[in-house]
Amino acid sequence: MKRFVKIAASLAALVLSATGTASAEPAKGGVIDVATIGEPPTLDPMASTADLVGIVTQHIYETLYTFDKDWGITPLLAADMPQISPDGLVYTIKLRTGVKFHDGSDMDSADVVASLQRWMKIATRGKQAAEVIASVDKVDADTVKITLKKPFAPLLALLSLNNAAAIIIPSENAGQDPLTSFVGTGPYTLKDRKPDQFIQLARFDGYKSRDGEPNGYGGARKQYLDEIRFVPVPDANTRVEGAVAGQFAYADALPVESFDKISGGKTAPVILKPFGWPVFVLNTKQGPNSDIRIRKAIQAALAPNDMLLAAFGSKDFFAADGALYPEGYAWHTDAGTEAYKPDGDTEGAAALLKEAGYDGKPLRILTSRQYEFHYKMAQVAAEYLKAAGFQVQLDVVEWATLTKNRTDPALWDIYITHSPFLPEPSLTGIMSDSSPGWWVSDRKHKVLGAFNAEPDPAKRVQLFADVQKAVLDEVPAVKIGDFNVLAAQAPALKGVTPAPWPYFWNAYLEGK
Repeated sequence: MKRFVKIAASLAALVLSATGTASAEPAKGGVIDVATIGEPPTLDPMASTADLVGIVTQHIYETLYTFDKDWGITPLLAADMPQISPDGLVYTIKLRTGVKFHDGSDMDSADVVASLQRWMKIATRGKQAAEVIASVDKVDADTVKITLKKPFAPLLALLSLNNAAAIIIPSENAGQDPLTSFVGTGPYTLKDRKPDQFIQLARFDGYKSRDGEPNGYGGARKQYLDEIRFVPVPDANTRVEGAVAGQFAYADALPVESFDKISGGKTAPVILKPFGWPVFVLNTKQGPNSDIRIRKAIQAALAPNDMLLAAFGSKDFFAADGALYPEGYAWHTDAGTEAYKPDGDTEGAAALLKEAGYDGKPLRILTSRQYEFHYKMAQVAAEYLKAAGFQVQLDVVEWATLTKNRTDPALWDIYITHSPFLPEPSLTGIMSDSSPGWWVSDRKHKVLGAFNAEPDPAKRVQLFADVQKAVLDEVPAVKIGDFNVLAAQAPALKGVTPAPWPYFWNAYLEGK
């Protein structure tokens, strides 16, 4: 069967040989500091789709399933892949036994049922799944059953993702909203958190790893490091300087122009290629973008080539591409891409704006400088939007504030984010009616419903063309292009498999 996603060099093309190999089992010990783009808004991964939240919390909590190195679904807390009834409506999931929570209690089916019920109530992806889930039931202490109202092909992918994540927590904590007890089954526990200083994780000695070898996010999770400290460093140049000075063992999301600076000495570059896509999400719920003509005017006005050039500087780091998945991915299709104008269409945008009767109210663009490329794209976008006749207001805030404010439709018209190329298109935020942007339409429900109900992989690829065309026609968001990301890693840090959400189980410090 053809894989849904082809990842170059198994998730990444590396400049740094980051994984490393050793003839003997690495020694345990050591503490690493990981520089992140800021303070996560929460440590409850059900409550947020922010990558930053997922990066940190995937070490604390685990899901029933996860992704292997080829983006296939693989069991994590589940003992095996589910038994699925012939009609595709009943998923029976056996659980691993002997798995302990950080509080010392044993995980069982009651915890899983309570956790999934919380997920369906709180998480945007859980709400998406809840629309088709009839019930989640305990069969016995080590078995749960999910019954669907209709076939739903993305279910296992939704149960695998680490943001808006279906984490398993003790049943007595599942009633918490917001979550106040940060207890999971993961390889590291939360030891301390000092907001805007660090989040300190310590090895969980009661952790029960899967057998076998590491395999992407799946397989064995070995705990060599004593502690992992995630340090919020909002300024990108400060992350670069800290990496160069040897302050950080790993520094995430660096400006591409720092490539030469971080090459050699106490740090070295890591490139993930292709990583994903920057996207302008439009508020379709209220304000000017509730009018599709305004959304189409924005789509026409933006000039992706200039925006990407400003953000990344070199075509080694970007490609102007309107397809939601680039060539080389099974999901790639050109359907609807005639609406994507690499150099913009100012006159066409102005005509659409006039037709819509635009009243001159400022278009509020919500962005952050913690991802510097977001801010650079926002600056260029503002000028092109003004040329088409828009008034524009840039609201530049901390990333944690952005992820909070985007949940309130009264506060923004566009927010800027980015996403890796996800293994299942239905994981993309705009596919959920409840995701910020709140894209809801009869056409969306028709094409997405057909896509999600089809179990045959080859037919799903064909149906995705209709989904992509609906996105490009109804403009709930504007994809700007494809891009690669740059990080820095200390040469002594080994065993890190480059991934969109970097993780540090299986990592060790050479010479310990």
